[in-house]
Amino acid sequence: MTENAIAGSQSPEFERAGELVDSELHYRISQFYFREAELLDDGRFADWLEIFEEDLFYFAPLRTNRLRRQAALAIGREGEAAYFDETKESLAWRIRRYDSGMAWAEDPPSRTRHLISNVTALWVSENELSVRCAFLVYRNRLQTETDIYCGGRTDIIRLREDGSFGVARRELLFDQNVLQAKNLSTFF
Repeated sequence: MTENAIAGSQSPEFERAGELVDSELHYRISQFYFREAELLDDGRFADWLEIFEEDLFYFAPLRTNRLRRQAALAIGREGEAAYFDETKESLAWRIRRYDSGMAWAEDPPSRTRHLISNVTALWVSENELSVRCAFLVYRNRLQTETDIYCGGRTDIIRLREDGSFGVARRELLFDQNVLQAKNLSTFF
């Protein structure tokens, strides 16, 4: 089969792979992320969990300082040590633990502010998008415990049949390679 015949047999959605989404879809995605931040800051974790697909992979690899020639080794890979290596089920377990009163690191609960910016979205397939954004999360607990997390997220978002979005994969990359917080009980 010739290259032109292959190109002609692709669906219009596949031809858009790697292209930026239009402004209307970008707006909807941005609003989706702002709503997610609101759910987290309001402590509505069970509602937050609903934005994820059943086959979710939620991953935050460790990061190390490397020389330029070893830069490819600076970010951990799947199967290596990570801050988070979660599924929807394991996130649900953590949320149930918070609600049980047995999560001492969150009793009394932290106050957080999730700031999301620099949202870019590219088509992957006819019903999946690759979305990148930057985050800044401020956390305060008790009188003097304050933590600031900064980094980026790369998500694979599915377009659901009802027109909503579902996060199928989230990879968090903290800008810090050593987190100074006493614990990592915040969701991102």
